[in-house]
Amino acid sequence: MNGMIALGRIARWEKVKALVLDSVSSPITKRVYNMALNEFMDWFQQASRPGFTKATVHAWRVSLEKRGLGSSSIIIRMSAIRKLAAEAADNGLLAADLAAGIRRVKSVKSVGIRVGNWLSQRQAQALLNAPDISTVSGLRDRAILAVLLGCGLRRSEVAALTFAHVQLRDCRWCIVDLVGKHARVRTAPMPTWVKVAMDAWTSASGVTAGHVFRPVNRAGTITGERLGEKVVWQMLKQYATAVGVPGIAPHDLRRRCAKLCRAAGGELEQIQLLLGHASVQTTERYLGTRQDLIHAPNDAIRLKVAV
Repeated sequence: MNGMIALGRIARWEKVKALVLDSVSSPITKRVYNMALNEFMDWFQQASRPGFTKATVHAWRVSLEKRGLGSSSIIIRMSAIRKLAAEAADNGLLAADLAAGIRRVKSVKSVGIRVGNWLSQRQAQALLNAPDISTVSGLRDRAILAVLLGCGLRRSEVAALTFAHVQLRDCRWCIVDLVGKHARVRTAPMPTWVKVAMDAWTSASGVTAGHVFRPVNRAGTITGERLGEKVVWQMLKQYATAVGVPGIAPHDLRRRCAKLCRAAGGELEQIQLLLGHASVQTTERYLGTRQDLIHAPNDAIRLKVAV
């Protein structure tokens, strides 16, 4: 072995990539790392490269900057590459000195606070009204948008949502024991208009158990047991473009949920509990904050679902 991992050999590449993905526990991190490593491999094969070296990784970072990617996007891609170098070295597929050189390639500084794309109240309502609710798929899509806007779920959490999660707590509907990022568990109160949208979908589709959201074909027939995360993103992209807010991602609706809650007077601690942010655990330990499911902050989001 000459110390340079033969990335051009697909079998070896897949082996090393699998080692990286197996080393992380979060499904979200796995997905992002998988995307980043595949992207790197495509770039690597487009031109003659000297190998998996510090110079190659530096050139990769420069190419990311030229594409105009934000600092967060570059940082996560560089993190995946460093993990690739570490796993390759640990398994005898890359010389230790080359791995050390790759780890020394500087990333970029994260400057300021990322706010993403914000929707106005009117835009959020237009987005919620966009699906054709005369169709089964339209009812499903509206319910998904309602959950994203009203409960602040991530797209992975929407795809994983089951009927077992939807329960009555303190005389109101909630999404309970939701396992989110880094396996943190939370409960999200469900505004009445979100439950109305969800019930309209489940009634029309006949889905009563298992995963709440399912694939639907053009004939309005359920074609699977679970909706893919990518479908959630593609669905949102379609409606966002239709209502004049292209570029909106599922996570932007999570931010919109938080902003609407805050604008309506929701307490910061309660909003943090709703979204399941890591800092809330610290707040609970030090201040003893208790989540208020009766006066939930997202009840004040003034969106409507036609019946």
